[in-house]
Amino acid sequence: MRSFVALSMKKQFTLSYKELISLENLLEAWREFLVGKQSRTDTQEYALALMQNIQALNQDLSSSSYRHGGYRAFTISDPKPRDIHKASVRDRLLHHAIHRKLYPFFQDVFVADSYSCQRKKGVHRALKRFASFGNTVSQNNTRTCWILKCDIKKFFANVHHDILQEILRAYIPDKDILALLDNVLLSFNAGRPGVGLPLGNLTSQLFVNMYLNALDAFVKHRLKATFYIRYCDDFVIFSYDRSLLEAYLAEIHDYLLTSLQLELHPRKVSIDTLASGVDFLGWVHYPRHRILRTTTKRRMFKRIDESPRSEVLSSYLGLLQHGTTIKLKRDLLKKYSIARENRFLPP
Repeated sequence: MRSFVALSMKKQFTLSYKELISLENLLEAWREFLVGKQSRTDTQEYALALMQNIQALNQDLSSSSYRHGGYRAFTISDPKPRDIHKASVRDRLLHHAIHRKLYPFFQDVFVADSYSCQRKKGVHRALKRFASFGNTVSQNNTRTCWILKCDIKKFFANVHHDILQEILRAYIPDKDILALLDNVLLSFNAGRPGVGLPLGNLTSQLFVNMYLNALDAFVKHRLKATFYIRYCDDFVIFSYDRSLLEAYLAEIHDYLLTSLQLELHPRKVSIDTLASGVDFLGWVHYPRHRILRTTTKRRMFKRIDESPRSEVLSSYLGLLQHGTTIKLKRDLLKKYSIARENRFLPP
């Protein structure tokens, strides 16, 4: 048994398979799935015979004849190119049904300072926690605060199914639920059998947090690191002692490799002082303020040029509320005005 199981195995998921696949849960999952998707063709087609489709899905699940379908692949820029794999409406409905029952249980299992893909968390709360930790460790900027920053190399493409299955089995005793999760998990690989998660699945958001909760437990309980924040596959640890962070880095490297078969990105690992500026979650953080990352600024102005719409401007102005950005707001408003004016000029 791997060490991450010993660290984490405290609670058991008690919901039954029958409750998870019930018509009631599938209908509630449909209501959640529908948000923002009513105008999409595949959603409308599924909705034309909604009850028949949901009853057929329930029957397939009840008889253990359900098989997850394939995926439609496409690429988005977010900001770098990302390969998205989109399942059918039927399969995505099941993802919602699984997520809405498993997530509340695992939310209580996750450490407090894991922030991605969780309700009442997200980027902004992670940023506030970063500022709080920086203030605490630096003792109100009276001593040096060192920050170890790490990124996991090609994380989604390197999640090993057998390791994730072992983690699932540590918490979930119901064999039918485990078989269903295996069905979803094994429906995809990233070019190697038994490896990889699709970016387009709602279940993937839960799976990645479960996978890296093992890392969280190792850092918090084995290394005893108090000031730790993780957002998806990016994480930071604060300390007034650089040598301690160097020791943490060596142990984390070994743990990821041996227990989770993951590697740190060699060009995205650093130990820097907070006073020198630390780039995390799109912002460069300092003891008393944070500024927007240069690449994010460039992308923001480029998008305003390409699409000078009020909703695009509003979204960026909302983003800029979370840092020291008075001059940047003025520049953005000026850029928006010029872009809007040029848009209506004759060619």
